[in-house]
This record gives sequence, C-alpha cells and structure tokens, in this order.
Amino acid sequence: MLRPLQAGRKVSTLLPPAASLTRGRRAWADSVFRVVLSLFGLSVIVLVGWMLVQLVAAAMPAITRFGPAFLWTTRWDPVHEVFGGLTFAFGTVASSVLALIIGVPISLGVAIYLAEIAPSGVSTVLSFIVELLASIPSVILGLWGIFVMVPWLRSVVEPALGAALGWMPLFSGPAYGIGLLAGGMILAIMVIPIISSVSREVLKTVPQAQREGAYALGATRWETIRTAVLPYGRVGIIGAIILGLGRALGETMAVTMVIGNRPQVTTSLFQPAYTIAAALANEFSEATTPIYVSSLILLAVVLFVISLIVNAAARWLVWRVGGSTITGGLGT
Repeated sequence: MLRPLQAGRKVSTLLPPAASLTRGRRAWADSVFRVVLSLFGLSVIVLVGWMLVQLVAAAMPAITRFGPAFLWTTRWDPVHEVFGGLTFAFGTVASSVLALIIGVPISLGVAIYLAEIAPSGVSTVLSFIVELLASIPSVILGLWGIFVMVPWLRSVVEPALGAALGWMPLFSGPAYGIGLLAGGMILAIMVIPIISSVSREVLKTVPQAQREGAYALGATRWETIRTAVLPYGRVGIIGAIILGLGRALGETMAVTMVIGNRPQVTTSLFQPAYTIAAALANEFSEATTPIYVSSLILLAVVLFVISLIVNAAARWLVWRVGGSTITGGLGT
C-alpha cells in the first residue's frame, strides 16, 4: 500500500536520485553562467579604468608642470616646451558640433523617408547604399575632401557665405577652403550613415497602431509622423545622435586632411583649426622630449574625459526623455 505523505516532508526527498542530481547540476550551471557574465560585464569597467589610469600616469609630468592651466592655455610651442590644450579641445568640440548641425537634419530626413515614405524596394536599395557609405575608409573620404570638397568650398560656398553673411564673425575672413567648415562637413558626411541607419530602425519599430490612430483623427502623413511617430521614437533617435557625436569626436584621418591643423581658437568657420585626434596623429612621432610626449598624452586624457562627459550627458538625457515619455503615457 502507498503510504500518505507526511506533513512537512521536503519535496526533494520525493524525487528520484537521478532527477535530484540533474536539478543540482542545472543550479550549479546557472550559478557558473551568472558569474561568468558578471565577470564579462566588470571587465569592461576594469578595462576603461585601467586605460584611464595608464594615461594619467604617462601624462603626470605634464600635469605636474602645467597643472589645470593646460585646459585654458592656447600656446603650443614645442621649441620652448610650453604646451596648452585649449585650441585642440576647441577644434574637437567645434567641428563635432558643426557636424551635428549639418548632419542631424539630413540624417533624420533620410531616416523618415526610408521608414515612412519610400516604397519597400526603394527603401531596401537606399538603405544598403546608406550603410555602404558608413563602410568607406576615412582616408578615402579625406582624399575626396581635399580634391573635391575643398575646391568647391573655396570657390563657391565660402565666397557666397561671405558675401551674404560676412558681417557675422562666423563667416568672415578669406576663403581658404581648408578650415573648420571643411572639417565639420567631412565629419557630417561620416555621421550621416550612422544616425540615419539607427534612426530608421527606431522608426520602423513604432507600432502601426500609432499611425492608424493619428490617421483616424484626421491627421495628414506629415502630422502623423510629427505627432505620433517621432515622439514615440525620440529616445532611440537621441541615442543615434549620440553615436554620431562619438564618431565625430574620435575621427582622425579625414578631419586631419581638411581642417588645416593650425592650433588656434577662431570665431570664423573659414579659418583653420586643430583637433585632439589630429594632433596625436600628426605630432606623436615627432615628439622628441619627455614633456612633449607627456603633453600629447595629456591631450589624449582630455579627449577621453570629453568622451566620458558626452556619454554621461547622453545617458542622462535619454533617461530624462524616456522618463517623461513613460510618465506622459501613464498620464494619458
């Protein structure tokens, strides 16, 4: 006869030995899997921290000699061993911001067209072409910039801007072709594929019910995109813009070939400028003194910190926008 179960008797004692052993192995495998993934996640933090520590250690002679004044000093004189990083930080931030000003509207227009307006076959072909543009090596874009874009800027664009808006400091001075405007435009060409591709995928994930609801209320296609599609995907679009900004901040070869490489803080887009990445590429092999090398590494630390600040600000902005979106959705 089968004996009734005793109260409080553990279920595990009722399982066959093989089943109990199998469950124990699965629990052990889950624990190992969790630990391995945790180590992978922590390895990224350790790698970033280790890189920052090594850079700071190598830049310590320049930090000790110049101190915080390195950040707002404009003189870069290897002969007299006087170094300041303001001109390079200015060129990096100015060219990247200019790239976003030029590239973001074009990228969003491309993404909206591919996701909302273009027929399926046209969207597939154009999406492939846009992604192909992102795979072009930067040195090739730099050569195209030197032989095609710079002469066009020098002979057509900059004279027209100077004639129409020369009273503004941004568009004053002689038209060199090579300068901050050229650097911003070449960076814009490089960030457009990234922003447009990610934004297109974000817009394609918007539920069709969003569009149908707007159409049911009598909205036009543009009103539907503006009021129902873009607000729904704005968190992803902001993330795409930040990805493009990260590409612009760290780009080296293309911008080095067209920006002019003159360390100066200028208010004119026609004047040459210099970026941190370009300075590291151009001058590191020529640095012959320890303080020169240390100053260049300190520039790398500055670029590293700028990238961290931009990414932290982006995460905060995405969190704020995402939180407001969720709150708004709950309120409705």
